[in-house]
Amino acid sequence: MPQRPDTAVSEARIAGVTVDTRHWIGGRRVASADTFPDLSPIDGGTLARIARGGPDEAGAAVAAAKAAFPGWAATPPAERARVLHAIADGVEERLEELAIVETTDNGALLRSHRRGVIPRAARNFRFFADWLLSLGHEDFTTHTDGHTNPGHTNHISWDPAGPCVLITPWNAPLMLATWKVAPALAAGNSVVLKPAEWSPLTASLLADIAAGAGLPPGVLNVVQGHGSEIGDGLTSHPDVRRISFTGSVPTARRIAASAARNLTPLSLELGGKSPLLVFADADLELAAELAVEQFDNAGQVCLAATRLLVEESVAEEFTDRFVGKAARLTQGDPREEATDIGPTIHPRQIERVDGFVRRAIAAGARVVLGGGSHTRRGGLYYRPTLLTDVARDSEIVQEEVFGPVLTLQTFADEAEAVHLANDTRYGLAATVATGDHRRAERVTARLVAGTVWVNCFFVRDLRAPFGGSRLSGVGREGGTWSFDFYCDLKNRVTAGEGFSDHG
Repeated sequence: MPQRPDTAVSEARIAGVTVDTRHWIGGRRVASADTFPDLSPIDGGTLARIARGGPDEAGAAVAAAKAAFPGWAATPPAERARVLHAIADGVEERLEELAIVETTDNGALLRSHRRGVIPRAARNFRFFADWLLSLGHEDFTTHTDGHTNPGHTNHISWDPAGPCVLITPWNAPLMLATWKVAPALAAGNSVVLKPAEWSPLTASLLADIAAGAGLPPGVLNVVQGHGSEIGDGLTSHPDVRRISFTGSVPTARRIAASAARNLTPLSLELGGKSPLLVFADADLELAAELAVEQFDNAGQVCLAATRLLVEESVAEEFTDRFVGKAARLTQGDPREEATDIGPTIHPRQIERVDGFVRRAIAAGARVVLGGGSHTRRGGLYYRPTLLTDVARDSEIVQEEVFGPVLTLQTFADEAEAVHLANDTRYGLAATVATGDHRRAERVTARLVAGTVWVNCFFVRDLRAPFGGSRLSGVGREGGTWSFDFYCDLKNRVTAGEGFSDHG
């Protein structure tokens, strides 16, 4: 049952940073009658008690977004872009604070937050601000009578859609929030952001930064709470015009059913069971490095290539190289510079991860590396794990684990490699290691995936479309694709004759 809060407690101190733990609705802080605990995966301790929203807070946030929408939609693109750049400035100015709060809240490496993740959050705002100012399509002429004159001119425009509900996951909270918030705001929409309850703190700081940058009240609202309690009030609301969600397939199904009541358009970036295909002609040293990268963020990355598919003739050599590299990884406190792998985010998640491994071993899988919690670290630290001798249709091969657990299967030829790679319900990403350019083209063309990396991993250009196939998602975002989703596209068709010369 929810616990009654101390009404005087509305903020937390995280490594010297003050974070308001209330909602941000209509440009002001709003408390709830109840709170829920936010735990740090580093030591399992309670960081803060967070305002526990429900239908009332959901309704208030959507109402605030609806009220703010007309003014923001009418704001000239250049002014909207200026505000987004000011938000980026604020993120960069508070980079160190955001990094330490995010690490303490979700357990990802502090060095990664400092060097890549938080700078990417700022870059999201700058990119979509600049893309807004270049957004356009050349006019084109339709000749209905087969002649060249007078013709009809077609003009394409991207019109703001309305209030957007953005629901973000716990594995990269700020970066993935800004990946949604930035294009939604750039498009002229107002936003209700609902962060994951396991890592809500930087969303609150983002609200402060946006307000300081001059974003009008109500254009960005942040509501916190458990999805089962606040989610339907957001996703079924008739005034919501777009919903973007990153998370699990079961949750996406519930959101889609809720959104269907109003036919609200959805963008869904869901789970993955991505393959890494290693061919005999690959640079095996590079391939092993790519494979070890899949343990990034303790394996809590939707894009991770958790299924290693290796050509039989080089499987032994590849495995030796991989195990050697993985064994040198340092697992520990994510705030320390030497740490390579931090903790799993929550006790429920580590139980889930270990359950997958235990069941796989019981079904005949062989442990090559890891296979359980770190005995000396204890708590939420799960050792990097590699399992082999796994069946194609086994749970460990077919279902997303979302932890530092990889499987290894072998293949005889290119056809079998592609078959194995596509042999799941997912299609988010894939990685191919090969020294043959023509093979790379052939294999890539046959893989079911939204993104395919060849001899590299996790290279993201914000101009490119991003999303998944099959159960890995619906739709694409990035570049103009983001504006296509967050806007109503309009075609204005104008006759070449019929206008007077008078203004």
